[in-house]
Amino acid sequence: MKKKLPQSEEEWKRKLTPEQYRVLRGKGTEMPFCGVLLNNKKEGFYHCAGCGEKLFESGTKFESGTGWPSFFSPVDEKKIKYVEDVSLGMKRIEVNCARCGGHLGHVFDDGPAPTHKRYCINSAALEFKENKTRE
Repeated sequence: MKKKLPQSEEEWKRKLTPEQYRVLRGKGTEMPFCGVLLNNKKEGFYHCAGCGEKLFESGTKFESGTGWPSFFSPVDEKKIKYVEDVSLGMKRIEVNCARCGGHLGHVFDDGPAPTHKRYCINSAALEFKENKTRE
């Protein structure tokens, strides 16, 4: 069973760090090449930092050179909500968590095969859970 989501912005502020709140709830962007997950090479899953929803798998992560963690596919299209973003004088597609509505980043059509998509995601919007192997 999924945990109950915060119902007010005050609850979100208590649940998230200031940087997570700025990105997830305020549609902010972290500085390029600064995110803690940018150079993560471990195997596992990337979850929404707001609600814990599993969003991306490490096997879909690639080095884009843009300064943000990049993925060519989500684990399930139903877990992502796409919104047209015309801010900053550009037309882009914003990527949000379908469960909690948290802003994750943007998706572009310049990624690798097989999807040719680049999900450019803020580290602050994600939590990584490493696959643990049993010996």
